[in-house]
Amino acid sequence: MWQITGSDISQKFNQRLIFENISFEVASGHSLVLTGANGSGKTTLVRIVCQLNRPYKGQIRFTRDQKNISDQEIYARMGLVGPYLQLYNYLTAFENYSFFARIRGLAVDNSQLKRLMERMGLRGRELDELRTFSSGMLQRMKYVIALLHQPEFLILDEPTANLDEAGAALVYEIMQEQKKDRILIFATNEPAEVKFGEIKIALGA
Repeated sequence: MWQITGSDISQKFNQRLIFENISFEVASGHSLVLTGANGSGKTTLVRIVCQLNRPYKGQIRFTRDQKNISDQEIYARMGLVGPYLQLYNYLTAFENYSFFARIRGLAVDNSQLKRLMERMGLRGRELDELRTFSSGMLQRMKYVIALLHQPEFLILDEPTANLDEAGAALVYEIMQEQKKDRILIFATNEPAEVKFGEIKIALGA
């Protein structure tokens, strides 16, 4: 069983305490939602969980069967969708997919790319540069990248940002599937999304 544990997480910005002593445990088959007003630290905490930022105090542990796993394995098992996930606009969808597959040490699987592109409503756009994509299409493409390796940990910041109703419905399917037997962590204030979180942390409350 995989588990992510946060212990007494605190963060400061310019000497201002954003949040303090946040603790949680989320294991395979469960989900955690972070809520709170703008500026409450949702994105900051997501970035700490993803190990993109270090906390002022406290720690995040990733374990499998109660044993710590390496940073390399964490990154290999994690999928991330957020505003700060940068894709390469002057590369095609296929080239972006290939790049992210290779940095994860995976073979480029054309059939998998086509399957994911079709699922996310991007069928036939594999050879188009991302600069031709709308903001909603780029958000869908981020899910293609995040799901290419069937991540154990799926971490989402504003899961349905820039998506229309159909795109949001696709994301809700993905969230429901992920939390069945893997780990889902996400940050949102959308009531339709909060319900996917079994464990809730309200920042700034």
